[in-house]
Amino acid sequence: MKKFYQLSLVMVMAFTVILAGCGNNNNANTNAGAATTAPTTDAAATEAPAATEAPKAVKLGLVTDVGGVNDKSFNQSAWEALQALETESGAEIKYLQSKSNADYEPNLNQFVKGGYDLTWGIGFDLGDAVLKVANENPTANLAIIDSVVEAPNVESVTFAENEGSFLVGVVAGLTTKTNKVGFIGGMESPVIKRFEVGFKAGVLAVNPTANVTITYAGAYDKPDTGKSLAATLYDAGNDIIFPAAGATGNGVFNEAKSRNKAGGTKVWVIGVDKDQSLEFGDDVTLTSMIKRVDEAVKKVSQQVVDGTFKGGTTTVLSLKDNGVGLPETSKANVSAEILAKVDEYSKQIIDGTITVPAE
Repeated sequence: MKKFYQLSLVMVMAFTVILAGCGNNNNANTNAGAATTAPTTDAAATEAPAATEAPKAVKLGLVTDVGGVNDKSFNQSAWEALQALETESGAEIKYLQSKSNADYEPNLNQFVKGGYDLTWGIGFDLGDAVLKVANENPTANLAIIDSVVEAPNVESVTFAENEGSFLVGVVAGLTTKTNKVGFIGGMESPVIKRFEVGFKAGVLAVNPTANVTITYAGAYDKPDTGKSLAATLYDAGNDIIFPAAGATGNGVFNEAKSRNKAGGTKVWVIGVDKDQSLEFGDDVTLTSMIKRVDEAVKKVSQQVVDGTFKGGTTTVLSLKDNGVGLPETSKANVSAEILAKVDEYSKQIIDGTITVPAE
C-alpha cells in the first residue's frame, strides 16, 4: 500500500511537471508570435499611404534664329505662344537664343539631349540644323517654322506669306501719296521672296503706275542697317516701307518715327508677322501683315501635351486658314473704302479667282 501511494505520488508529480512544461511551451509560442507579428502591425499602423506620382510636365524648347526672342516679330510670337501654353497646361518651357548660324545645331542638341519632349527651330535658316539633329536622334520630336524638313520625327509649318503680303500691298498702293513704296527684306530666301513678290503684286494690282523699290539688308538682327536703308528710301520719296526683316525692321520704325516727329512728309511702315502697331504705335504703323506663328506653335506644341504629335507632316497656313491677314487695328489708319477693296481681293484669293505669285 505504501509503495502504491509512493508510486501514485510520483506519477502525480511527473504529470504536474509535464503540464507545467506544456504551459511554458504555449506561452513561448504565443510570445514568439507576438514578437514576429508586432513589427508588422506597428509598420502598418505608421506607414504612410502610397503617394501617387505626379505626372511629369511636358518640356518644350525653342531655338531662335539670329533675330532673337525679342525681335518684336516671329521669334517673339513663337515664344509668346509657349508662354501661353505654360500658363494653360503647366508645360515647362525654355528658349535658347542663337547669335549666329553656328549656334543652331548645338542649341537644338541641348534640348534634345536634355530630354525635351519637343524642340522648336524658328525660321528658315534652321532647316539644315533641324534635319541633321532629327536624323541623329530619331526618337526625339522636333518642329520648325518657315521650312520643310523631310524627317519622320519633324513637323513642319509654313505660311502663304505671298497672300497676306498681297493684301498689304493693296493698302500701300491705294494709300501712297508719292506713288513710291519700298520693301526691305532680311536675307534672301524663298520665305522672304514670298513676302516681296506678293507685296509688289498687290501694289501694282491697284496702282499699276506705282514704283516699288526692293532692297535687302542681308541680316535679321541689324536695326541700324534697317534704319539706314529706310532713310535712303524715304529720302528717295518712298512714303511707305514694308520690312520683312525681323529685328532689322525695328530700325525702319525708328527712322519713320524720327521723321514724323520732325515734320515734313508723313511716312508709314507696314508691320510684319505681328500687329506691330501694338509695339510701335498707330501713328507710324499703317497696317501689318500678320503671320500667325503663335497659333502654329501653340497648336503643334499642344499635340505633344495631348500625345498626338504628328511627325513627318507639313502644314501650310494660308489666307483661307486664317494663317495670314491684316489685324483689326488697321481701321485706325486705313479707310473703310480701302479695307473693302482688301476684303474683295481676299475673297478672290480664297476662292481661287486670283493666284498670287510666290516667286
